[in-house]
Amino acid sequence: MLAAAVIWGLSPLYYKALQQVPPLEVLSHRTVWSMVFFAAVLLVKGRLGEVSSLIRSRKVVVVTIAALMISTNWFLFILSVQIGMATEASLGYYMFPIVAVIIGVAFFGERLDKLQAVAAIIATVAVALLTWGLQVPPWIALTLATTFGIYGLVKKQLKADPIASVTAEVTLLAPLALVWIVGVQMGWFSEFGRPGGHFFGHNPGDGWRTTLLLACSGVITGGPLILFAYAAQRASMATVGLVQFVNPTLQFLCAVVIFGEPFTVWHKWAFALIWVAVAVYSLGSFRAERAGHRPTHGLPGPS
Repeated sequence: MLAAAVIWGLSPLYYKALQQVPPLEVLSHRTVWSMVFFAAVLLVKGRLGEVSSLIRSRKVVVVTIAALMISTNWFLFILSVQIGMATEASLGYYMFPIVAVIIGVAFFGERLDKLQAVAAIIATVAVALLTWGLQVPPWIALTLATTFGIYGLVKKQLKADPIASVTAEVTLLAPLALVWIVGVQMGWFSEFGRPGGHFFGHNPGDGWRTTLLLACSGVITGGPLILFAYAAQRASMATVGLVQFVNPTLQFLCAVVIFGEPFTVWHKWAFALIWVAVAVYSLGSFRAERAGHRPTHGLPGPS
């Protein structure tokens, strides 16, 4: 569990090394190579047929929604790293468990306990304070937290092996990703005015470095998810929830310490409040665990 959280937490370093590649092109490669990686894992386990069954069943609608949510989440994360807003991305992943609880109340009729309600109020104040100070809402953080919260709750409705379901998700997205990759390779598309297509397979400027980084994005995506899925079956939900906060903490340190992103007084107040909200939320999770009631919201692997 800790290994998965550390890999996710340090992933900004990986995507920062791909800063020269337009984010949609990075996302497309990540999608295709993730499909290859997951398919290989299921093939070795003799369970590749589960993916086909999911796609051909009525569950394909749920799988499609999950695919759109995780793809949006991945894209915004890659974009935030490239445009110098990894700090805000880390804020989004801190907010995710609390946002997931709020989504559960709004769409699934779940009930907030007292500590969850307090955590949600504190998180709301933090967002309002940051919006007031920066004169713009933290859209990246809010969208990352919301898409990932919806993703987790949608996955709750999907009674399927987590590896098989995420393979089905990237399989549905892979044709679009392949079209984009071929398009930029052929020079048909450009992204935000940035030409693509000269990074994979023929980039004389850095040898095979960029090509290998793009191809390995599937392992970087799939490896920690498998570690997480394995550990989640054996650890308590309270432990899962607490260890998951290692991820945004490392992302935050990468952004502020390594990337040198701005960290204003408004960020300090907002993060302080979010950390208090996280502490309150975690206390509620531990109490629920000790009382024998598991949280009703899921905590799948981020970024």
